[in-house]
Amino acid sequence: MIHTETNADRMLGWMQEHLKDLVPEIEMRAKAELAAEINRLKVEREAVILGHNYMEPALYHAVSDITGDSLELCRKAAETEAPVIVFCGVEFMAETAKIINPGKTVLLPAQKAGCSLAQSITAADVRALKAQYPGVPVVTYINTYADVKAETDVCCTSGNAARIVAALNTDTVIFIPDEYLARNVARETGKTVLFPGQSAAGCSGGMGSFIAWHGKCEVHELFQVQDIENVRRQFPDVLVLAHPECPPEVAEAADFSGSTSAMIRFVKEHPGKRYLLLTECAMADNIIAETPESEMLRMCSHRCPHMAQITLEDTVAALQKMQYEIEVPEEVRVKAKRSIDRMLAMS
Repeated sequence: MIHTETNADRMLGWMQEHLKDLVPEIEMRAKAELAAEINRLKVEREAVILGHNYMEPALYHAVSDITGDSLELCRKAAETEAPVIVFCGVEFMAETAKIINPGKTVLLPAQKAGCSLAQSITAADVRALKAQYPGVPVVTYINTYADVKAETDVCCTSGNAARIVAALNTDTVIFIPDEYLARNVARETGKTVLFPGQSAAGCSGGMGSFIAWHGKCEVHELFQVQDIENVRRQFPDVLVLAHPECPPEVAEAADFSGSTSAMIRFVKEHPGKRYLLLTECAMADNIIAETPESEMLRMCSHRCPHMAQITLEDTVAALQKMQYEIEVPEEVRVKAKRSIDRMLAMS
């Protein structure tokens, strides 16, 4: 959804019509003024704003030129001709945009917007895994930092992981760093999960193994089957959508498990129903704005503190001062780009 309004009054009118149930009235004027200023500045700076599905509604709907999950934004970052990219997401996402667009200025509108999952593994950890399992291809979740991507054979997202693994046509894969995503994809692809120190030869005759890592998303690991059961007792007709970073038993208990974009498509293809989304709470708000006929139940006690670092105020500051620029060392960038390019080609 693209908005280029530069007038705060017009922006306020748009927000009051489209986001009235999502943005408190007391905050509406201030957010409208910030959004209008961002849209003015992005024209002045020749910038494009990429907004992840987890951004708060005003930022997602009123200023983002391109919205989506990690894979969609990765593809669009590769296609944009804008000299400036403002990435409203977390650091590893902005790094990915810089890896693909080395000649462009990439801004992350926060001093630090990290990720518990990305922080769970280092490049040295990947090198140690490759030494322990020589010749085994490394599939790395896009939710990792550039130096980790540089040590991998191919990246993946939650939406294309099973397809990437199948395309490799190999019995054993090092699949890092999300333990739950590994378990969920392993179940989907008929493989068994092992961890470093375990021998692939001791599992299924040495065939069909995922060498996984004990990384987790600090938000998705909190969801439990009991949450689903509690909601279903109160709302028997609810459809439960779970992100693949949730524990496997949660993904199995849900009615649908998929990436954030897959969840959004599911709701749009089945409007007018009641949903429980087991992912970052802000995404439900963004879906409500686009499909008001559907009812969204949310568990907003589980929030991503890193995504919350991206604000309208800091987006204004980033564009005004051209600050919070992302840099990736060229040697790392070139190696990381190979793993991303391979993912895009295989997707």
